[in-house]
Amino acid sequence: MKKSKKDAPIINFVLVHGGNMSTDTWNKLAKSNDYPSGGLLGGKIWDSIIPDLEIHGYRVFAPTLKDEHHSNLTEHIKQICSIITENNLQNVILVGHSYGGMVITGVVSRIPRRIKHLVYLDAAFPDPGESLFDLIISGGRDPLSFPGLEAAAPYVEKLQYDAQKIRSLPKTYILCTKSEFNIVTDVIKRRIDADKKGWTYIELPSSHVPMADLPEEFSRILLETAKKVVEDL
Repeated sequence: MKKSKKDAPIINFVLVHGGNMSTDTWNKLAKSNDYPSGGLLGGKIWDSIIPDLEIHGYRVFAPTLKDEHHSNLTEHIKQICSIITENNLQNVILVGHSYGGMVITGVVSRIPRRIKHLVYLDAAFPDPGESLFDLIISGGRDPLSFPGLEAAAPYVEKLQYDAQKIRSLPKTYILCTKSEFNIVTDVIKRRIDADKKGWTYIELPSSHVPMADLPEEFSRILLETAKKVVEDL
């Protein structure tokens, strides 16, 4: 029997950004002057797609992670876990962009029952015991060769987690084909190809930040994901 809108479950999106992007980088990618020069976006990196999700009745949480120079990966994971548990969120679609993939992997390993789907947006998906820097090195690149990437604590901390808690959970990987991080995401694509259980793989012809240059296409992927989650409940 099909659920009525009144009885339909509430779907919650929790969006986790990567390194704190500058407003200048955003304006360049978006070919706009959306934000004043010299600032940092934090969770506002999702602002272009949040209205598309909310208009369909989904709740959206897009926090700004604690300063990468005064925190670490464990603290970022705890921050997102706290948002989910303190708001008693169920049926969560957890989205991680770039470094945010490290965070959502840690979150779901701690509170798997609250998470219904993981979305990795051109994001890190580490093996247990890997850091973001380890993952970049495995692709044959010096992490410090990426402009603006520093050996800050969140990026060098190794993530320990139980891979079995994640393996059977539905996951989507979105690879951005014009991204400067393809040397890293190609490593993850090979891992997905080797063990496809639970994965949906999508390529998006965008930069590393489709929220800036292909927001409508990216929003569509998230809406389709939410639809599938509702159908499976």
